[in-house]
Amino acid sequence: MSNRRGTRNLGRGLPRTTLIWVTTAVVALVVIDVVLVSLALGRTSPEQNGPAGPIPTFTSTPDTTEAPSPSASSTSAPSASADPASATSSARRLLSAVDGLEAWRASAGTCGVDEPVLEHTVDGGATWVPVDLGADVGSLMAIRASSTGLSVLAGVGDGCTTTVRTSTDHGATWIAGASGAAGAGIAADGIVLSTGTVDEPCSDPIDAFQGQRTAVVVCDGQLEWRTGTSAWVDVPVGGVRSLAVDGNDYTLARVRTAQCQGVAIETMSAIGVTPSTATTAVGCVDDADSSGPVSIDRAGEDVWLWAGDDVTVSADGGVTW
Repeated sequence: MSNRRGTRNLGRGLPRTTLIWVTTAVVALVVIDVVLVSLALGRTSPEQNGPAGPIPTFTSTPDTTEAPSPSASSTSAPSASADPASATSSARRLLSAVDGLEAWRASAGTCGVDEPVLEHTVDGGATWVPVDLGADVGSLMAIRASSTGLSVLAGVGDGCTTTVRTSTDHGATWIAGASGAAGAGIAADGIVLSTGTVDEPCSDPIDAFQGQRTAVVVCDGQLEWRTGTSAWVDVPVGGVRSLAVDGNDYTLARVRTAQCQGVAIETMSAIGVTPSTATTAVGCVDDADSSGPVSIDRAGEDVWLWAGDDVTVSADGGVTW
């Protein structure tokens, strides 16, 4: 018997029912295989299941830890007792700015009555460090700061002698200053200018300023202006409490105006002033305390205002605060 013949007999010898079941099983396996392959292709083909999803990204939570505030001195801290704002309401306040972060302020004091208090900030007024003036200083009449140092016009010794002193190391040491280095001041015997003391142009002057060519005194109800040694010009502007200079213009801090309930910021020409010279409104510090002394100073576009217990700074010439 040949091999070929035996094979044929094996196929023919199986029952027909068995062959049907075998064929059905094979077909089922083929169908299952086709379905599994189709599912696998469907899961890896974005074209058949809509656009692919975005790639996941991860972001860290922002660090909200507050950075430490800059300090005016690594060894000094503000003293609660050395606070010019606690001075009597009649005491004059002095303010001199270097830029938008650094400034000096002082209560004027009165020789033999109230000691003057001088403070320094380098963080926009957030903290103030008291500065030692020396045991012989009984009052301050003016202060003027720059990036290289500070000059003060002080009443010194038992006689409260008007004296200019300058410091170039933030008040650690003081030397004799040049006449006029601290600007104009108000003394018991008159207005102290770089050329000497002159009679007051009004009773109870509030503030005084001297530039290279002009001088101005703030009075109650008017400003008194002059150039060189000429006669004072009376400018009827009421409510002015302090002024600063910016080139050819004065910046004024004015109270009791119709447009501002707090302290109004205005400008006025510092050149060729006449009785009819007008002011121009710039801004308003609505919540500023205008009931007591007010002091203002300017360094470029940075304007500092000290009113009540608060010192505020404007970076746009006094428009916003």
